[in-house]
Amino acid sequence: MSKKLTPSLEDYLETIFHLESANQQAKAKDIASSLGVKRASVTGALKILAEKGLINYQPYSKITLTPEGFRQASRIVHRHKVIADFLENFLGLDKEKAEENACRLEHHIDDLTLEKLIHFIEFIQNCPRTGETWLKALKKHCSKVGNCPACTPCVEKALEQLQKK
Repeated sequence: MSKKLTPSLEDYLETIFHLESANQQAKAKDIASSLGVKRASVTGALKILAEKGLINYQPYSKITLTPEGFRQASRIVHRHKVIADFLENFLGLDKEKAEENACRLEHHIDDLTLEKLIHFIEFIQNCPRTGETWLKALKKHCSKVGNCPACTPCVEKALEQLQKK
């Protein structure tokens, strides 16, 4: 059976991953609580995930990820983390808003785009022309809606810091 998952099933897999990481297992009631859905919805999703070979599931027993389920869930969690960190630490969204948006975006970003985003983040964090000074300047700029700070003093300060390294 195909392992292609809907965004909803990805959410279930991600939730099982987090619950299993914390408790060595997941329970249907905990999944329902975490996702804010009814137990009947959980049961239907668990059956589908089990049919796809992604979870070990029997009614009224613990739920665990299969090796393939763990692999897919790890990829989903990684996508979520990269996007949430970018939204919070680079775009300045508060943690809650970053998490909400990451939940929506993680289902639609392809591997190539995610890889490019990771490379961009690494570049900003490590390039001597960017780094922490650049991020602070970006945050300052973004906090002044419509008021662009003069760039010349920022560039001069960055050059001084680079020469000191």
